[in-house]
Amino acid sequence: MAVKVLNSCRYFHLNKLNLSCVRKLAASSTSKEDEPKFSIDESKIHAKVMYDGHIPTTSFQKILLAVGSAGMALYKPQRDDMVAVMGEATGIRALKKIHTKMTQEAEGQMILREKPRINSQTVDLNYLKTLPKSTLGGSYIKFLDDNKVSPDTRMDVQFVDDAELAYVMQRYREMHDLVHTLLNMPTNMLGEVAVKWVEGIQTGLPMCTLGALFGPLRFAPKQRRKYLVVLPWAIRCGYQSRFLMNIYFEKRWEQPIDVIRKEMNIEPPPSIL
Repeated sequence: MAVKVLNSCRYFHLNKLNLSCVRKLAASSTSKEDEPKFSIDESKIHAKVMYDGHIPTTSFQKILLAVGSAGMALYKPQRDDMVAVMGEATGIRALKKIHTKMTQEAEGQMILREKPRINSQTVDLNYLKTLPKSTLGGSYIKFLDDNKVSPDTRMDVQFVDDAELAYVMQRYREMHDLVHTLLNMPTNMLGEVAVKWVEGIQTGLPMCTLGALFGPLRFAPKQRRKYLVVLPWAIRCGYQSRFLMNIYFEKRWEQPIDVIRKEMNIEPPPSIL
């Protein structure tokens, strides 16, 4: 049922998803006889909107979103929108813990206070191209160019019912490519699973843990052999490295990336990648 509900909303780009999709979610989760039980008071929903793009949902609706999006994400891992929905529907406890960890360090406190965003409107990508490849900024822009990815592809958070925690989730999404850069991991399936192990251990987000556990099921035999070497490294990085969510990347563009890796206690990856 949840997958059917999510599929009924697939013609929306999720960053433009609106109240009508939530109505369909509630309507499809009940029979006509039970309609009053799960009907939505739109005036109350609008009163609970906490930030631009926020879509308030009930606990029951979040369960449907979590189950449906998880199933679709496992079936088609390339569905980033489903991965994003699953993360928001299942991550509230983890987001609270991440927020607490960010408040325990000065750099994390500054991030929460200033709430920077990472996209082509807030980051001068042309400037980063002028930086040496040995710097964080130079390495990051090279990663984007080499993998033909853009910082503008990260979806806006919609289903987290707390503005502060919604920003934490948004920050996690927007720094994902920077984590790839720091860990020197490619964007292929093996690299993504390795990064998910590090992120899952550090953040506790269920979507990261699921990606780390179930991603290898899609590996080819050659990837499985490499994975046996990469996995111990990824687990060590997750536990031994400092909390990566507390890096204020935007204030470190000119800093040598090897210095940051040493500061964050990031072990060099295996040479087989």
